[in-house]
Amino acid sequence: MRPPNMSGHFLLAPIPESSPDYLLPRDIKLAVLGAGSVGKSAMIVRFLTKRFIGDYEPNTGKLYSRLVCVEGDQLSLQIQDTPGVRTGDFPNDTRHPPVQRVQDNLMQVVDSLSKFVQWAEGFLLVYSITDYGSYQSIRPLYQHIRKVHPDSKAPVVIVGNKRDLLHARQVQTDDGVQLANELGSLFIEISTSENYEDVCDVFQHLCKEVSKLHSLSGERRRASVIPRPRSPNMQDLKRRFKQALSPKVKAPSALV
Repeated sequence: MRPPNMSGHFLLAPIPESSPDYLLPRDIKLAVLGAGSVGKSAMIVRFLTKRFIGDYEPNTGKLYSRLVCVEGDQLSLQIQDTPGVRTGDFPNDTRHPPVQRVQDNLMQVVDSLSKFVQWAEGFLLVYSITDYGSYQSIRPLYQHIRKVHPDSKAPVVIVGNKRDLLHARQVQTDDGVQLANELGSLFIEISTSENYEDVCDVFQHLCKEVSKLHSLSGERRRASVIPRPRSPNMQDLKRRFKQALSPKVKAPSALV
């Protein structure tokens, strides 16, 4: 299953500086999780700038913010990039199956991921179709999200990235579909380097789903419907103050 194409209803812009007349948009908080070197940072930058950058330094947890408009709703989008599990560093220990080694390695960074999971309202779980270990990390990541948010309906989308590298494929499309069905999540295979529209649609879909949850729960921010008060006009205040102190101002008539 893939998100519907919504690229034609989308607008990206920097979040403007505050002003007296500006209505604060609703906050949408997303986190992108996955193993190392699966393209998480590239996906975020591709979405926000339409540019593809292939090489990044190891991620330490950057937060990206943009003002977006999805199908007429103005949203303040925040996207949390996260450190990844380095599946290539697993020890060659044949006593444990690969899945167990992935999960053991993942547990070493769960503490650092927990703060991101607690903060976010929607999640992208990303693996590379060229790295089976990164695919194996998706299930424990999903389980950790549900553990942190046991009563939440926070939307989760599973993304198989690097679809352009078919010659190096280690994870079949059916594997991604099966896992998503088991976890009750949406699944899509994309190529961040070749197709901006797919990347855009994934993020837009999550924005819409989180926004729906806000509407259903009635958790709209008060500032999104009530404008900020205008700053006082000091010249007008001075004029009115002098007028009140002026002897020419008539005193109110006494009550009979």
